[in-house]
Amino acid sequence: MKNTLPVAHFAQLYLRLALGIGFLLPVMDRLGLLGSPGEPNVGWGNWSHFVDYTHSLMPYVNRPLAEVLGAIATGAEVVFGVLLIAGYKTRLAALGSSVLTLLFAVSMLFFAGYRAPFNYSVFVDSAAGLLLSALPVYRWSLDGLPRDQDLSPHC
Repeated sequence: MKNTLPVAHFAQLYLRLALGIGFLLPVMDRLGLLGSPGEPNVGWGNWSHFVDYTHSLMPYVNRPLAEVLGAIATGAEVVFGVLLIAGYKTRLAALGSSVLTLLFAVSMLFFAGYRAPFNYSVFVDSAAGLLLSALPVYRWSLDGLPRDQDLSPHC
C-alpha cells in the first residue's frame, strides 16, 4: 500500500463508482424505473423494449433465448454493479464486468455497426474493468477493511 500513489486510490474509487453506477442505471431503465418508453433520457423504459434490443444484438438466437440471455446479463450487471460500488470482491467483479462489456461490445460491433460500441464507449468500459482488476489495492472499499485473523469467540 505504501508504494501506491495517492492518485491511484482516487482512481480506483472513481473506476468502481463509474462502472458500478454504469451497470445499475441501465438495469433500472430496462425495468421501467427511470420512465416509460419514449420519455426523455429513457433508453428502453420496459423489459420488452430491452429484449427487442438484446435480440437485435443476437439475431442468431430466437427471441425467447435472447430474453433468457438478457436476464442473465441483467443479473450479472446488478451483481457487478453492487460489488463494484461496495468494493467487495472487487478484482473478480472488475474482471467479470470487463468480460461482460467486451462480449456486449463485440456483439454491437457485428450487429449494430462498427460505430455503436465506440459511440457508447463500451470498449472503454471493458478496458476500465480490466484496469481496475489489475490494481493492487482497493482503498475505501469492503476489500480494503482490515481483517482479523480469528473472528471466533473465545470461551
